[in-house]
Amino acid sequence: MHLPDGFLDARTALLSGGAAAAGIALAVRRTRTQLVPRRIPFLGLSAAFVFAAQMVNFPITGGTSGHLIGGVLSAVLLGPSAAIIVITCVLMVQCLMFADGGLLSLGANVFNMAIVGTCGGHFIFKIAQRLLGGDPVRGTVCAAAFAGWCGTVLASLSCAGQLAFSGTIPWGMAFPAMANLHMLIGVGEGLATGLIVLAVLRTRPDLVAGFGAAGVESTATTAGYGLLLSLGLAVFVAPFACPWPDGLESVAEHFGIAHKAGEHLIATPMADYRFPMIASASAATSVAGLVGTVICFGAAYALARVLVPQRGGEKPQ
Repeated sequence: MHLPDGFLDARTALLSGGAAAAGIALAVRRTRTQLVPRRIPFLGLSAAFVFAAQMVNFPITGGTSGHLIGGVLSAVLLGPSAAIIVITCVLMVQCLMFADGGLLSLGANVFNMAIVGTCGGHFIFKIAQRLLGGDPVRGTVCAAAFAGWCGTVLASLSCAGQLAFSGTIPWGMAFPAMANLHMLIGVGEGLATGLIVLAVLRTRPDLVAGFGAAGVESTATTAGYGLLLSLGLAVFVAPFACPWPDGLESVAEHFGIAHKAGEHLIATPMADYRFPMIASASAATSVAGLVGTVICFGAAYALARVLVPQRGGEKPQ
């Protein structure tokens, strides 16, 4: 769902970028006061995992694929403010390093996926979790899965609104096209979100925001294992991901606007997730994925270290 440059007019890009900047500023302020230092490594881990998972497109229907957004998953584990920072880091790395999403459309992409999808999905998660009640594990997992589906659909509707506001595709056509495809893509998002939350609750329930007491295992150890898993996805699974166009690309082709996608405004070192000087496509994707995963981890971790003050002598592990 990464909008390239050329799909939005200047007015829509500026408005979306302004809204995204306001959301990020609020997220930074809340993260600074709410995130405890021992959870800092998990911002890096979440960014690394989301980046790697977004490389793994899965087929849905009619020659269209989808991929995990990861905003709701990050919000369930870290809280919505930290999740906004995580997804924003991923989107910036994708744009600046891999030409995935336009530079002028970066604000719109952040608004759709890091703010609308993440915060809207988390709001639905909290409501669903309260309504389900009963077994807290089952309720949390089911609420997370449903919220993951909702977050994907909400982000797609925001994207459809931007396309319509720009006059690129009329709302009456953009809304059903984006909604219908992303309702299907959201099923994969919801299943992945629910299963990952279930796995975390079974092993480290303290890693779910507001769920359980602090675990005895070192956060650095857990983050290290998680980073290895993320690297495994990027190196060994991503090269064999479904090559079909994703939901937005499919809509663009259907309505004949794909040609409006402009050239990326800056030179990116690993455009289209290919590493230079490596002839093999799968090997190039593996190396690019490895580099991107490490960069996302480092960027989110370093940003969290800068943002979050140490309180009461507590240090990140």
